[in-house]
Amino acid sequence: MAERVPKINSLFKKEIGKIISRDIDFPVDILVTITEVDTSPNLIQSKIYISVFPETKLEEAILELKKNVYDIQKKLNKKLNMRPIPKIIFMKEKKIKEADKIEGLLERLKDEEK
Repeated sequence: MAERVPKINSLFKKEIGKIISRDIDFPVDILVTITEVDTSPNLIQSKIYISVFPETKLEEAILELKKNVYDIQKKLNKKLNMRPIPKIIFMKEKKIKEADKIEGLLERLKDEEK
């Protein structure tokens, strides 16, 4: 059981990524990438972390994905031989904001040294 969750995370990242790129109509100027999948040990839910470029379009992308989540879930059900499929929850990538914050602090330190 312990190695099942990482396998599911990897499979979900690959398959949901395909579904998103093929079937979700984002505006031409938005690039959406799945950065991480975190499935609960009891397989009830999978948090799908996404990164969006440009970052200003993040909310728009999340709304579009949430609007299509049932369709994505249905396609995943059809594609994978797994019952039940965990509930999909789209989340903002947390590491990007942390990296931006650290970069800002480093810039401030550099400025203070001058």
